Order: sequence, then C-alpha cells, then structure tokens
Amino acid sequence: MPRAGGASIAAKAAPDGYTFFMGAVHHAIAPSMYPRLDYNIETDFVPVGLVSSVPQVIVVNPQKVQANTLPQLLEFIRRNPGKLNYGSAGNGTSHHLAGELFKLQTKTFITHIPYRGAGPALQDLIAGQVDMMFDGLGSSAAHIKGGRIKPIAVAADKRAPGFPDVPTAAEGGVPTYKVATWYGIWAPKGTPKEAIDAMQAQMRKALESDELKAQWTQLGTETPNLWGDAFGAFVSSEVRRWAEVVKASGAKLD
Repeated sequence: MPRAGGASIAAKAAPDGYTFFMGAVHHAIAPSMYPRLDYNIETDFVPVGLVSSVPQVIVVNPQKVQANTLPQLLEFIRRNPGKLNYGSAGNGTSHHLAGELFKLQTKTFITHIPYRGAGPALQDLIAGQVDMMFDGLGSSAAHIKGGRIKPIAVAADKRAPGFPDVPTAAEGGVPTYKVATWYGIWAPKGTPKEAIDAMQAQMRKALESDELKAQWTQLGTETPNLWGDAFGAFVSSEVRRWAEVVKASGAKLD
C-alpha cells in the first residue's frame, strides 16, 4: 500500500472533468496504517460509483487442512491455537486485515505470514507452504475450480454467483464476518457535476452489458449498484471499520 501514488496525484489534479481516479478497499485501510497520508479519501474527492465488489473467501490447502466446513476449521484452530498459518499480500493489506478480523470475531489465533503481494502468497498456498488464506474470490476462482485450493466459506451475505456450493460464513456460524475486495471511481473535489453524471452514465452502460455481467459472475460477484453519496457513505463506513480492526488487532506495517 503506497504512501503516495495515484491517489495523491489525483487529489491534487485540476478538477477539469477529464481526470478520474480508480481506487480500492486498500484506500479505505490506508488512513489507519499510514497516519501521514497527503490526501484524504473522504474529503479530497467526489465519489462517483462502485465498479465491483468481490467477496473474500476463506481458502485452504486441501492436503494441509482436512476441514471441509467452517465449523470443522474453527474446531481444529481452537484445539490447536497457532498451529495453522495464513498467507497475505503483506502487512496492512486487505488479506492481512481480513485474517485479523476473522481472528477477532472468532476469538482464535492463526499465525500471519506476510508476502510481497497476493500472487506469491497464493502460489505458496497452492504449494502447501502456507495452510490457508483470506483471498478475493476473483483471484482464487480458477484455483478453486481446478481443485488446487479448497474453499471453506465466502465472507458475504449470500452465496456468490458462480460458486453456489460454497456456503457463507454466516451459514458456518460466523454471521458478522463479511469482507469484500472492492473497487470504485472518484473525481477530484470540484469536478463539474456534468462530468460526473457523464462518467456515471458510461459506467452504468458498461456494468449493465451482458459481457461484463458474465465476467462478474465468473469472478463470483454481482453487478454493483452504488453511486454518488451512497458510495461515499460506504467508503466512510469502510474507513471506520478497518480503523477499528487495526486498533483492536495491533496490526502494523513492519
């Protein structure tokens, strides 16, 4: 999660109606992990709309972890605290904090193994170097379908399109465990309303296309419908939520 970069540049860009910024869940996590950010995701931008929201999934290496359901997994973890580990894309990432949230809500302990990126973590999960992972369903989808990793539960209100056989965390007895890897679009503060309206119209057209709907289903998500102020309120709720997880878990970058 960079201290500056696209978000910082976009926050300082001229609100000319031609500059937009695509961000993600990690921009809601950043304020609690980087106290000296030079932009504010809540006040330096105009929220345009949600592009996608892919539920996270608890996945395990099928050779390393014999559990097939969330209750079975929790029973093993509680009998063997610290024996299982989980890989993440790095300290302070959504993968890491999803794991910390899971531990807080289930009152369990799993050892965190940070990697430099989700790709290496996922590859080591497949290879059996780590036991489990809290991953975006989109990036795990092909490996789940190929049998290389085993899904235990999706962290969503309902089962994911394209993966009807994977139960929710609520079905497994953890109703509050909900995490998504989401992406959205913002404009620099002061961008003309006409430009934002035009962007939203193009986004709606794309999201409602059969081609994109098919892709979203394949990745286990539904077509989003969150725009403007409602999207902004969602982002603010995510900022508060992850700040609480960071504080409660003591998560640090190094």
